[in-house]
Amino acid sequence: MDPLDKHLSGLAAALGPYRTVAARLADWGAELAWHLGRGGRLLVAGNGGSAAEAQHLAAELVGKLREDRAPLSAIALTPDSSAVTAIGNDYGFEEVFARQVRAHGRPGDVLLVMSTSGRSPNLVAAVRAARECGLRTWAMVGPGPSPVGDICDEVLRCPSPDSQVVQELHLVSVHVMCEHIDLTLPRVLAGSAPEGGSTVTKPLLVVVGDTLLDRDVEGAVHRVAPDAPAPVLDEESVSERPGGAGLAALLAAAQDDYRVALVTALAPDAAGARLSELLTAAGIEVHALPLPGATPQKIRMRSRGQVLMRLDRGGPAQPPGDAPDGLLDLLDAATAVLVSDYGRGVAKHPAVRAALERASAPIVWDPHPGGPPPVPGVRLVTPNLSEAVGFTGDAARGSALSTAQRAGQRLRDQWRAQAIAITCGADGAILCQAGPTPLVVPAPGDAGDADTCGAGDRFAAAAALALAAGALTSEAVQDAVSAATSYVLAGGVAAALSPPAALPTPEPERIGADAAGQLAASVRERGGVVVATGGCFDILHTGHLATLRAARGLGDCLIVCLNSDDSVRGLKGPDRPLNAQADRARLLAALDCVDAVVIFDEPTPEAALSWLRPDVWVKGGDYADGGPSLPEAELVKRWDGQTVIVPYVDGRSTTRTIAAAQAAAVITTSGR
Repeated sequence: MDPLDKHLSGLAAALGPYRTVAARLADWGAELAWHLGRGGRLLVAGNGGSAAEAQHLAAELVGKLREDRAPLSAIALTPDSSAVTAIGNDYGFEEVFARQVRAHGRPGDVLLVMSTSGRSPNLVAAVRAARECGLRTWAMVGPGPSPVGDICDEVLRCPSPDSQVVQELHLVSVHVMCEHIDLTLPRVLAGSAPEGGSTVTKPLLVVVGDTLLDRDVEGAVHRVAPDAPAPVLDEESVSERPGGAGLAALLAAAQDDYRVALVTALAPDAAGARLSELLTAAGIEVHALPLPGATPQKIRMRSRGQVLMRLDRGGPAQPPGDAPDGLLDLLDAATAVLVSDYGRGVAKHPAVRAALERASAPIVWDPHPGGPPPVPGVRLVTPNLSEAVGFTGDAARGSALSTAQRAGQRLRDQWRAQAIAITCGADGAILCQAGPTPLVVPAPGDAGDADTCGAGDRFAAAAALALAAGALTSEAVQDAVSAATSYVLAGGVAAALSPPAALPTPEPERIGADAAGQLAASVRERGGVVVATGGCFDILHTGHLATLRAARGLGDCLIVCLNSDDSVRGLKGPDRPLNAQADRARLLAALDCVDAVVIFDEPTPEAALSWLRPDVWVKGGDYADGGPSLPEAELVKRWDGQTVIVPYVDGRSTTRTIAAAQAAAVITTSGR
């Protein structure tokens, strides 16, 4: 075989299985965006060709992948020849990376090691050093167990026996991970972290269950087949979406306040790769068990909204392989767990059940007639009425209410569950808890003949999210009935998964050095006058407003140089500022007389003024009538700028406002 054909054949053979394992890259990219975007560091190491790929990754992060963005701290431990040779000479080659990890790594940082064989002693030593220093450890290696991959916290094993193909897949992984970093980074830099710099950790919902690929083939029927009494469907469009537990995860992920992870089983085939692509694109963390055989598919042939035929692929259910690394840790971190069982083996997997039994988070279990019973002690089980009757063997005597009540109480005892919510379609749900009296939750609207596909998933996901938020079980069921009814009335799964209508682009906040610099440049380009002023603006009052309006009247734009929190503390003392710099900047930017705000850390804004170079620098009335000198005045003269003073409103100042508030508090306290 021609070497090119041979090589490409090996690469092509690895791509299908690789797409399944590479779902981990979305998680790694998102984690690195949050960590590096807040000042953390990535260390990367590898030998030979992997050393070049380690340098490549560091270059993409310190530089850029596609669009311009802030530089991120990434250090390749390979290119410093002096350090590598000195450490190798003095401590041995096995220590060339470990010693650098101890020097550069900080608790919480990430070490990523890259190796085709996974056997390099210097990488094993580096990982051990990283763990001792409190770093997280990731590995990109070849297939199968390896000393490097086995001791890391997380590992991506590229499925090819050819080391050259493994290296090429590592390079693909570098680029894909960087794409995910760039997708997540804008949320980090837009202020998703709270005051003080720590990140708000979103509640984690873990969905466990079987995922399948749903395909809808839409078309028109104009004739009957000449060789059989069957309609001929002329295909017009095909749509694909995750089904089963994947749909439940997708519906939950639409709630932006929650992080969603999915524990499922996927085969190394085109359908499994497509599911990984759809799920990770929706922001879902996929933790996949290997699935023998084929990924299940449900293909619906439809015309004018009616299903003509359904074709199922994937064959009989087969037990999934080994549970993914870190499953116990994932469930331990969960705020709530949803088991969406579709009877194909994930909920029956021994390791998965053991992890669920140990989980402390509330569990909602959506059962399947072909699946196992829920683990004991789950918070809520959500069968529909026909499933409940089937589970108990009840003869469905009497009304739906009496049947549901009997079945619910029997299942609650049988499964040792805390509560059973039996869904009854358009009639809502019946909740059976401790005690003989059920809670009936009617549906808030009549869905008529609407498409109910996915309504059970929407119900279970809404209940799990409500429990994650601290709701009582009765409140969670009410939320779930309301959510499922709204879902059906809005058009079901097709409407729920349709892309949202485009929203108008919000006006930028006009905060930061980029905004201020672009504004100054555009004003100068059209011959305008750039005006700047500065201050702490801790409590915005009418005195400030008068100064800002007067300053804005002196030119064509006003840029406010705002003291940072550290700068205010240095000037005013440890009790100031009363309001954080982010809040002060937003209030100023919201004023119609302020065109941009830039924050500085020094005691005076001289550094900011040096690159802004305003035509007019404005100070308040404190500097009039023989007050203190203006240190910025001489600086502004360097570019022929002018410094002016505008008067304050008499009797208005932040210091007087704070003093008056403190005096009022003392009087109130003493009068009690």
